[in-house]
Amino acid sequence: MTHDTHTGFGGLTMPDGARADIAVADGRIAAILPAGMLPDATDMTGYVALPPLVEAHIHLDKTLLGLPFQSHLPGATVADRIAQEKSLRASLPLSAFERGGALVRQVAGYGTQAMRSHVDIDGDLGLSGLEDLLKLRESVADLAEIQIVAFPQNGILRDAPVADLLAEALANGADLIGGLDPAGIDRDVAGHLDVVFGLADRFGVGVDIHLHDAGELGLFELADIAKRTEALGLQGKVAVSHAFALGSGLPGVGAVVEALAKARVSIVTNGPNRMVAMPPVAMLRKAGVAVVAGSDNIRDAWSPHGDGDMLRRAGLIAYMQDFRDDSDLEVALSMATSAGARLLGLSDYGLSEGARADMLLVRASCVAEAVAGASPDRVSVRGGRVIARDCKLV
Repeated sequence: MTHDTHTGFGGLTMPDGARADIAVADGRIAAILPAGMLPDATDMTGYVALPPLVEAHIHLDKTLLGLPFQSHLPGATVADRIAQEKSLRASLPLSAFERGGALVRQVAGYGTQAMRSHVDIDGDLGLSGLEDLLKLRESVADLAEIQIVAFPQNGILRDAPVADLLAEALANGADLIGGLDPAGIDRDVAGHLDVVFGLADRFGVGVDIHLHDAGELGLFELADIAKRTEALGLQGKVAVSHAFALGSGLPGVGAVVEALAKARVSIVTNGPNRMVAMPPVAMLRKAGVAVVAGSDNIRDAWSPHGDGDMLRRAGLIAYMQDFRDDSDLEVALSMATSAGARLLGLSDYGLSEGARADMLLVRASCVAEAVAGASPDRVSVRGGRVIARDCKLV
């Protein structure tokens, strides 16, 4: 792959609305100057400068990109969908390394430079998916950073080898431990969470749990997760994806939100359709809960939808939450940029002097227009080098 190297980018609109030139040297932002101060800079007048997009929830091992279109395999429950996926997975001609690589290249074209990917660990797959993603992470390091969550898609207690396999995955390069519907899948909240948090404590890693369980049951599980997070000193290192129970409107939601805020448990959402209850972003943020954006499934056995464009995902979340004001659209963008960067613990992130020269330049007059329009006219810059134009890798 070739890259264009630039000494700087001129005439940009910064997130605060100011016009500026960004000088680049040795892969870092050397200076942010008033527009017109860098006569040799590449003219980017008409573009707004954003930090790189961050994908907080993706399944690189599940995608079917690179294969002919697969018609959706319906399932009425999470367990049904797990079974359908296992059946399909047995016949796939391309490895997770190949399919996941196609997805990484696609999302990098859109401007994503960091992502957290879950990888299935179960008695059938063993660690094969993890091995593919570890190899993939190394091969695409010039495009994006990848965090890997060891994810028990088939449950833990109902799949006897999984607890030991999860430990082995963490010992062999997985960055975080995952979990899935302690009640809905394993039917044992305490038993499931004992394994997840026990492994987090043993290996000194963070936690990222899928929680589809809704209503009072889901709220109970969220409260338990917050309690365990505080007990183990894992504040700021635990995330719950989906958390549909928070959108239930039940009387107990407020107390659970307070517990999550106190334990600094983050919530990750993909802006789901109205068939499920989406966590209330504004209410959570007001209470001090970090809310982060992710795509979740992209063109896989779970969903034929999605493309991994986190700018469009921010716009979708804004639409689902009825965010209309410029300030609200800026919040939606932060969920796909700075909030995701904090969740992933990224260093050197952001548009500031001395930071790595990583940025996304989008044809728009301001942040709000960038989110509302999600223009494909974009330039993705990594370490001062242009790696993608118009949503395609250079």
